[in-house]
Amino acid sequence: ADNLSALWFEKPINPCVKLIACERGGDYFDAIHLSDLALKSPRFYAEGGAKNVARRDGMATTVLSAATTIGRIPDYYFQAVGSGTGAIAAWEANMRLIEDGSYGTNTMKLMVSQNAPFVPMFDAWRADSRAMLPYDADKARRDVAIIDAKVLSNRKPPYGIKGGLYDALKATNGEILVATNSQARKAAKLFEELEGVDIHPAAAVATATLIKAVQDGKVEKDATIMLNITGAGEEAFKAEHKTYALEPTKIFPLNATADDVVAAVEMMFE
Repeated sequence: ADNLSALWFEKPINPCVKLIACERGGDYFDAIHLSDLALKSPRFYAEGGAKNVARRDGMATTVLSAATTIGRIPDYYFQAVGSGTGAIAAWEANMRLIEDGSYGTNTMKLMVSQNAPFVPMFDAWRADSRAMLPYDADKARRDVAIIDAKVLSNRKPPYGIKGGLYDALKATNGEILVATNSQARKAAKLFEELEGVDIHPAAAVATATLIKAVQDGKVEKDATIMLNITGAGEEAFKAEHKTYALEPTKIFPLNATADDVVAAVEMMFE
């Protein structure tokens, strides 16, 4: 319930659309857990997340667009990650482009980023661990409360699974980078000044790490770089359009039981 303002629409939503939320103090993982409880009902089906091929293929179109516009596969791919699904999709698109052969044969180096102090994948990668390291739930929630880019706060991402982010980074000789709120805000300000559009905090994290990577000499000056701006233009849109919120039909406690959640959610569609 802390981040309901992140969900907005340009027109009123049909009453058949229902929203459930965790109580204040919860995080991304608590929301995922709540949806998993609802899925214990035979009436609902999981969207699939990183395991949804169509979802990944949709995300991969950014790389296809970059390659067809530039005329070649980029050398580096910068994106902020919460689950890492977008970066996995980028890697898959890269492999397809190589197989196609029309845009070169180079492998993009994945340069993915997290928003400090919430950096569980960075910590695991730095330790060269396929498994995520222990992360106390209460500390994780406190760290999530600090970061600007709330969408990057998945505590249990598809990092270590076969074909997950760990494998993608290994295959591309990639890196996980970090940016603080201050660095991301500075990058967002610079982006708006130069490109004329506001960007979301996650995109600002990616931009900040690109700036630092260039400053640190991690990227060649003549390299072809793809920076995935995963969200932008919200402030500009809201300045010219009326927007609509979707209020939760029910807010659940963090310790809600499966029976309670299933009963409540099924009742919403009676």
